[in-house]
Amino acid sequence: MEENIKNEGQSSEIEKSSGDDSGKDNAGSGQVSKETQTGDRLKKIFHISLLILIPILAIFFFLTFILYFVPVLQELKSGPGTEISSNPELKKDAGYNKQIGALVKDIQRLSRKYNTYSTGQSYIVINTTENRFYLYKNKKLIREGSCSTGSYKKLLTAEGRSWTFKTPRGKFTIQGKRTNPAWHKPDWAFIEEGVPVPPKDSPLRWEAGVLGDYAMDLGDSYMIHGTIYKRFLGMPVTHGCVRLNDEDLEVVFNTLNIGSKVYIY
Repeated sequence: MEENIKNEGQSSEIEKSSGDDSGKDNAGSGQVSKETQTGDRLKKIFHISLLILIPILAIFFFLTFILYFVPVLQELKSGPGTEISSNPELKKDAGYNKQIGALVKDIQRLSRKYNTYSTGQSYIVINTTENRFYLYKNKKLIREGSCSTGSYKKLLTAEGRSWTFKTPRGKFTIQGKRTNPAWHKPDWAFIEEGVPVPPKDSPLRWEAGVLGDYAMDLGDSYMIHGTIYKRFLGMPVTHGCVRLNDEDLEVVFNTLNIGSKVYIY
């Protein structure tokens, strides 16, 4: 009996110890599986990074090749440039002399034409596409900046009258210069405001303080003048006149004279 009790006690201790060992084994296998999962995640992230990075690098090297190496290769293929040399035999050729004479005449003709457009007098060039002006004196550019020109908007009335607000293009001259100018409002100004059009000699036609400190008349009611809407400079927003800011307007006014050329394109 005592031997059986001892054996049973020993067997229970063996079972407990075996149970403890199996628990340890299970815990160890759990740690290994977690490490394996972490490694698999890192591998996936690495593979995804490679898939993203490789196309970016390929595009970078392709663009670098196109922008830098292709022009160099083209220059190498083109070889040395053609050198112009004086050949006494060539000067004796009648056809060659005829072509040179024609070129000289063309150059002289174009030079005379250029001088008519760009005399030593001051003149201004207005670019209505970019809304920029260029002021020249003694054939040198002395000032440039932003301006505003015609909006090309169209105004229609129920009676069939219409106006298209565009800045005319061509060659003009300064016909008059005024300081502290007042604006004589045309009919369309009242129609735009939705008020009755007054008679031609009505005092309501005159409005001060909207043209800036200076105005230069180009004819047919078109002017170069200042503006109270300075935030719109550089944009096509006018009814046909050319607007400048205060500083530019003062320089242009003091540089141009009556009769000075104005080129608008």
